[in-house]
Amino acid sequence: MSRDHPFALHRSIPAAIVVALALVVLFALAGPTWWQRMYHPLRYEAEIVRASQETGVDPYLVAALINAESGFDESQVSEAGAVGLMQLMPSTAVEVAARSGVTREVDMRTLKDPDLNITLGTRHLADLLATYDDTETALAAYNAGAGNVERWMSEQGGTTLAAAGFAETRAYVDRVLSERSRYRELYPGAFE
Repeated sequence: MSRDHPFALHRSIPAAIVVALALVVLFALAGPTWWQRMYHPLRYEAEIVRASQETGVDPYLVAALINAESGFDESQVSEAGAVGLMQLMPSTAVEVAARSGVTREVDMRTLKDPDLNITLGTRHLADLLATYDDTETALAAYNAGAGNVERWMSEQGGTTLAAAGFAETRAYVDRVLSERSRYRELYPGAFE
């Protein structure tokens, strides 16, 4: 076969790769439940239930946030220094621990402990949910920081970021909310 032929090897291999990747995405979104669960794992259910019951935060929202932040990898550390399952900045975690009466030492090492990380991350999320008028704005503050959210809201003259055009933060909020729905579908009754 010549290089000019439409099915030449240099054209067929990239096309086959694109088709294979499209099938993986399709299966992740609408394939069998066991396959979807590979892309939407659920671990640490007991810790999520306990933290959610203590704070009143939807456990499916916590699971979705964990998946978006770390993919349930407790050893994850971001380039910015956020640590653990819920990707907490150590300074934020220390503040939340002090406000919540958590007496355990909070540092880079201890924030990799799933129980402590979920406890502090869920309490932080509960504080943000109590501060802002809607879940979207609270998630934006979790992702970008409350100071940035306050500045963005004052710039647009509102009390929420529902219509905000902050692409990265908007994508994060949309992903977490979508993940929450996906977790409810894939793991019904997981937190009862």
